[in-house]
Amino acid sequence: MDAIKKICLRTLKLLFWGVLLQGGYSHAPNDLVYGVDMKLIRWCGILQRIALVYFIVSVIETFTTKRRPTVLEPGYSSIFTAYCWQWLGGFVAFVIYMTTTYSLYVPDWSFVVSTDSKITQYTVKCGMRGHLGPACNAVGYVDREVWGINHLYMYPVWQRLKACTHSSPSSGEIREDAPSWCRAPFEPEGLLSSILAILSGTIGIHYGHVLIHFKGHSERLKQWVSIALGLLIVAIILHFTDAIPINKQLYSFSYVCFTAGAAGIVFSVFYILIDVWGWRTPFLFLEWIGMNAMLIYVLGAQGILPAFVNGWYYKSTNNTLVF
Repeated sequence: MDAIKKICLRTLKLLFWGVLLQGGYSHAPNDLVYGVDMKLIRWCGILQRIALVYFIVSVIETFTTKRRPTVLEPGYSSIFTAYCWQWLGGFVAFVIYMTTTYSLYVPDWSFVVSTDSKITQYTVKCGMRGHLGPACNAVGYVDREVWGINHLYMYPVWQRLKACTHSSPSSGEIREDAPSWCRAPFEPEGLLSSILAILSGTIGIHYGHVLIHFKGHSERLKQWVSIALGLLIVAIILHFTDAIPINKQLYSFSYVCFTAGAAGIVFSVFYILIDVWGWRTPFLFLEWIGMNAMLIYVLGAQGILPAFVNGWYYKSTNNTLVF
């Protein structure tokens, strides 16, 4: 039970910092003011997603410790069998996401945009199932129903599309003839997409299980590279056949496969450089970043690090390290 207490405490810490940093308390770097409009507070965010994934994966790991063997049987698939409960959790998350995304009916919906001069109501026509576009996807519908439209992210990335702004692919003023959904909020770290992120966590902890149970470099690399390449192949097939396009905003299954596969390859490369070849010194800064991940995130989320870097200029403030 001590492990469960630690899991719950860490989860609550992540949720607290997530809401504080991305909920609207800090208005930096654009405005040096603080305070939360509770009518518009954003409940979801990156740390909240990490908290959910961490909690589910850690609880499964804790409660199944005594049910799995300490020594694996011979064979490539033995590690998957030993951690079948973890993979079952990931599979359940996958089923929930896919079933909801492709079968949930999304009705027409409305939202209000307020400016200093006027208040305008927009309506988005939907009435469909299985749509993966910005307007009528089930991921956004679930968040609007659960959290309320006022508590979603106000500047979704697809406002940069050509249909929304002449400044595409950069952000810019919304076109007069833009579809109504261009002005709508959307939560990229919402509930349904965070559920599928549990599968990402499951794959990530699998990489860790390999590190524990396999002692030889070649055995570890064989496990990591094989599953990583398999995931990348699945992602590429799903994307280029238009079966399930890679979509970070919806956290699509192909996106999960691609990012998890790419992470496995990158992890394997660093393992070879640092653990096999012994090149640790050149990568000590990455080790420090990993040991201080929350500090780095806070510096980035609050705009402190970008402001510091951009604060160094030569002769003119328009001639900085960034611009």
